[in-house]
Parts: sequence; C-alpha cells; structure tokens
Amino acid sequence: MQYMRWIKWAAIAFAAFYLFTRPTHAADAVRGAVGTVQTGAERAATFVSAVVK
Repeated sequence: MQYMRWIKWAAIAFAAFYLFTRPTHAADAVRGAVGTVQTGAERAATFVSAVVK
C-alpha cells in the first residue's frame, strides 16, 4: 500500500500549490464543494420528510 501513501502526499502537495498560486480559484472550488454538500443534504432531508409523512 505504499502507492496510496504517495498518492495522498501528491494530493496534499497539489492542494497546497493550488492554494498558494491561485487562492481565488481555490476558494471558489471549496465554495462549490460546500454548496454541493449542502444541496445534497437539503435534498436528502426533503426525501426523508416526504417518506415520514
């Protein structure tokens, strides 16, 4: 599982590089990811509410 360790460190290095070279784009990416999670949570809550009724 040595390759998983390298993949993890490569992803961390890429994220740090992206954050320092393009902070505005990095912030937009985080905002988009959080928005996607929020939308999914809202839809799941609506589904559960509809099932419980």
